[in-house]
Amino acid sequence: MGEGVEFGYPLMRLVVLVECGTRAVLAAAFGPESDGELTYAGRLLSVLDRTMLLLADAGFDANEFARDVHATGARFLVRSSARRIPTPFRHLDDGSYLARIGYGVLPVLLTVRVIEASITVTLADGTVRAEQWRLLTSLLDPTAHPAARLVDLYHERWQSETTYFSIKATMLDGRVLRSRCLTGLDQEVYALLTTYQALIRAASGTACTRPGLDMDRISFTVLQTTAGDTVTTTTAILPPTGPADLVGTIGRAVLDALHPAHRRQRVKARTRKNPTSKYGPNAGQHPTTSQNYTVHATVTFFEHGLANRSRT
Repeated sequence: MGEGVEFGYPLMRLVVLVECGTRAVLAAAFGPESDGELTYAGRLLSVLDRTMLLLADAGFDANEFARDVHATGARFLVRSSARRIPTPFRHLDDGSYLARIGYGVLPVLLTVRVIEASITVTLADGTVRAEQWRLLTSLLDPTAHPAARLVDLYHERWQSETTYFSIKATMLDGRVLRSRCLTGLDQEVYALLTTYQALIRAASGTACTRPGLDMDRISFTVLQTTAGDTVTTTTAILPPTGPADLVGTIGRAVLDALHPAHRRQRVKARTRKNPTSKYGPNAGQHPTTSQNYTVHATVTFFEHGLANRSRT
């Protein structure tokens, strides 16, 4: 069969709301891939409240979605697609500007702050990639929330990608779901999410025993391997008869294998690995090996609009 023809296993779409820092799953929705991300994201909004700031990529910059997030009391910091052309009505001292979104679709136009930045990513092998970011946020005060700080903060959105990687690559190890009925698929996904959450809770509990320990230093692979070994060998399952062990077998294994305290930013290699993938080949678009990288961001104003994200 030629390139561009979709075949292989049916696909399921999973959308999760992840807490930055712990990477705990606050809520999840899933179903057929034919329903878009916004369909499932709308089911997660009831979890949001005024203490939260929602980070989301360009797939979630729809006017109605921004309105619905705003109605929960939560704030948002969302990447904008090139299709949006905001008109500034006030430029701010930090290089950002205020605009209104809605274009007659919403009953009331929503005022947002727009932050545009030129991003330069330099890989360890010397490869340099330039990107344009346009961020929309309901944090309107540039003094309390400077544009440069929000650009740095948006990078934390990739913690959700780490969550997906932990579930799909580490827990499933690249395997597909085994069930052949919808009820069984639901059960498998809930089992994966429950197991993931239990491991993250173990990591969080371990981090609390060592003040100042960053959760990013905890290896999810060590968490899963140790938990699996504990269950398989039925050792250290029951609580000790003596003093309470707040760390436990899993916690001790994690603390013995912490990642370095100052980890450099790292990009993973991404290529299509099997012929049944629905995605086209991406040779040349991503590094063939995992590499460290550095990021430099400059807040600016795109006078000629935002360029489309490269797909080549």
